[in-house]
Amino acid sequence: MPPTRLPKVRSVVRLPRSLSAAQWRLRAAAALSTAVLGAALLSGGGTAAADTAEPAPVDVTVNAAEGQGTIPDTAYGLNSAVWDSQMNVPQVQDLLQSANVGMLRYPGGSYGDIYHWQDNTAPGGYVAPGTDFDAFMGTVQKIGAQPILIANYGSGTPQEAADWVRYANVTKHYGAKYWEIGNELYGNGHYGSGWEHDDHADTSPTAYAHNVADFATAMKAVDPTVRIGAVLTLPGNWPDGVMAAGESADWNHTVIPLIAGKADFVIVHWYPGGSDAAQMLGEPAQLTGELAQLRDQLDSAGAAGTPIALTEVNSNVDEDTQPDALFGADTYVTALESGAFTVDWWDTHNGPGPISTAPDGATDYNDYGILSSGTCTGSVCEPPLNTPFPTYHAISMLSHLGRPGDQLVGAGTTSPLVSAHAVHRADGDLSVMLINKDPDHAQQVALHYAGFSPDTSSATVDTYRDQATAIDSTTSADVTAQTLPPFSITTVTLHPRAGTQSTLSAPGAPRVTAADATDATVAWTPSTGGTPVRYEVYRQNGTTSELLADSTGTSATVPNLTPGTTYTWNVLARDADGRLSRPSQPVTVRTGTPAHSTCQVSFQVTAGWGNGYNANVTVTDTGPNPVTGWTLAFTFPSAGETVSGFWNAHVSQQGRNVVATPVDWNGTLAANGGNSASFGFTGATTGAYPPPTVFTLNGTVCTTT
Repeated sequence: MPPTRLPKVRSVVRLPRSLSAAQWRLRAAAALSTAVLGAALLSGGGTAAADTAEPAPVDVTVNAAEGQGTIPDTAYGLNSAVWDSQMNVPQVQDLLQSANVGMLRYPGGSYGDIYHWQDNTAPGGYVAPGTDFDAFMGTVQKIGAQPILIANYGSGTPQEAADWVRYANVTKHYGAKYWEIGNELYGNGHYGSGWEHDDHADTSPTAYAHNVADFATAMKAVDPTVRIGAVLTLPGNWPDGVMAAGESADWNHTVIPLIAGKADFVIVHWYPGGSDAAQMLGEPAQLTGELAQLRDQLDSAGAAGTPIALTEVNSNVDEDTQPDALFGADTYVTALESGAFTVDWWDTHNGPGPISTAPDGATDYNDYGILSSGTCTGSVCEPPLNTPFPTYHAISMLSHLGRPGDQLVGAGTTSPLVSAHAVHRADGDLSVMLINKDPDHAQQVALHYAGFSPDTSSATVDTYRDQATAIDSTTSADVTAQTLPPFSITTVTLHPRAGTQSTLSAPGAPRVTAADATDATVAWTPSTGGTPVRYEVYRQNGTTSELLADSTGTSATVPNLTPGTTYTWNVLARDADGRLSRPSQPVTVRTGTPAHSTCQVSFQVTAGWGNGYNANVTVTDTGPNPVTGWTLAFTFPSAGETVSGFWNAHVSQQGRNVVATPVDWNGTLAANGGNSASFGFTGATTGAYPPPTVFTLNGTVCTTT
C-alpha cells in the first residue's frame, strides 16, 4: 500500500500501513512505450506547428471477433478500511452504487493482518466507529456488491478465520465467497523490509504457503464453497527474484507449488510509480506482460488456471487528479483483458499529504482516496467531505464501457497518446473507450471496425473531461471519427446494423487437448441458437484475426506452428448466411521446443532484485558431431529486457535479439553431450521479463529445459 500518513482532524485517516510501497517496490520506471509517451507529451503531443500540415488522425481499430474474456460481476472493485469513519454513511453508499462498484475489500490492506473481526479491534491501529463487519456488509448489500475479505494471518489463527466464515455464511447468510489469507506477507521482514505484521516464528515463503493450506482447511470445513486466496507478487515488482539467505527460490517460485490445489485464487498488488504523469500514463501497457508472466509461473508450477485478483492498485503519482483517473481507467480494463477477475482500487478515503500541482494545473492533494476526506495540509484544504475526485469518475466511466456479462474485445491505436479498449455488449451494442493522455491538445481519432457493422445513424458519446465534476453524454451522427478533449476519457457506444449479427452463440469452453513443438489441437463445446456450417479457429494478431483452421466438428488441429511460442486463439461459428458468431473465450496455446534435437539449452534465473536479474545459460551438443565455434541466438519475449552485463561468453543485443559467442576456452562442444558450455548475463528489466523460449545453436533449434 501507499506510504504512511498521519491521522487528520476528521476520523478519515491515512492508513499507517506500507511504509514500503514507495520505498521498497523496486522496479525500473520507464518502458519503451513510456519513453515514447513522455517524448510525445514534451513535444506537445505531436500537434503541428502553424506552418505544417495537420497531423493525421489516430487510427483506432476495434476487432469484435477477437474475444478477450467476459466482464465478471467482481470486476470493478474498491478498498474499504476500518479506519475510515465515512465508509458506511449513506452518502458514500449512494456514490459507490452510482459508480457500479461490484466488489468491496475489507478491512483495509495491512490492517487485515492486525484486525480481529469478533470485537472490531486492530491493536496498534485505529478503528473508526461504525466500521464493524456487519456495518460493512450493510454497505455491500445496499450497493449490490460482493465482499472480498482479508483473513488475519499476521496476528490471527486459522480458527479465528474459520469462526469468521461461520459467522458470515452460516449465522448471517452473507454468502461471502472470496477470502484472502493475509496481505503483502512478503513485507513481513523476511527480505529486510518489515511493514506487514506477522507474529509467526517462521516468516519464510515456505511457512506462509503451508499456513495458507491450514487456513484453507479450517475455513472450508465450515463452508466448502468459500474461495481462498494466497499472496503473490507481480514479476518485475519487489520482492520478485529476491531470495533470503540459504534459499534457492524467490517468493512466487516457493509459494506457488505449495499452494497449488489448496488456494483457489492468487492475489497481487500494483503500485507502478513513475517520476511524473507522462511516465505513469505509460505504465498500464506493462501490466499485460507482468500478468502474462505471472500466469506462466502458475502454469509451470502446477497451478494452471488459477484465477488472479488485483486487490490493490494506484499510481503513486498525481493521485487525485486527472492523470490518475486516466491511469485508473486504463489499468482496470487492461487487467481485466489480461484475465484478472477483480481490480480493487486503493481506496475509498485516505487523507491528504504533501501538496503539488498536476500537469493540467490542478491541485494534487496527494490523496489516494476516490472521495475527499475534507481535511487540510497546512493552509491548503481538500474539497468538502465526500466530494468525488477524478478517480471516482474514472471508475464510473467503466460501466459506460461495459457491465458484467459483456465481452471484452480487441482494440488498438497508432499513437501512445491514445489508449483504446472495447466491449461487445450482451445486447449487441459495441462500446469503445478512448483515453487521451495529452494534457494540452485534443486528439482526432478515426475509428475502424472488424467483426462488427455499426448502424451509421448515430452513436452515444460519454465523456469525462479534465477537471470536470460529472460525466457528460451526447449523441453523434459520426460513428467513424471522434475528437477527444485533452486529458479525457471518452466512450462511444454504437448499435449494430440490422441483420448483421448471427443468432449463433459463441463456441464454449475452448481447451488445448494436445500440443507439441509445431502442432496443437483445440476442442470446444458446440454453439447454440442455430446450426453452424463450420467452426473457425483464429489467432489474435494485434487487432487482426488470422484464420488458422476450420472444422465441421468441435475440434481442430493447427499445424506449422513456431516452436516455443505462445498464441492466443478464439473459436467462432459461421452460420448458413456467412455470418460469424461472437468469439469464444480466449485460449492460450504454448508450443514446446523439439523433444529431440542435436542441441540442448537450459536457462535459469539465479538471482533477482525487482528491476533486474542474473541468468545462467548452459548449452550442450547432443548430436553425433562435435561443434567448434558456436553461436547461440535467442530473443527476449519482452521489449523491456536488456543485457547489461555478461561473463564466460561475448553477448551482444540488437532490439530483442541476443547473440552469444564463446570465449577462447569454451568454444568446443563435444559430441553426444560430452561437455557443456555455460555463461551468464545480467538482465535489466522494466516490468515483465519472461524467459526466452527458443534458442538456436548455429541455426538449429535446440531442446530447451
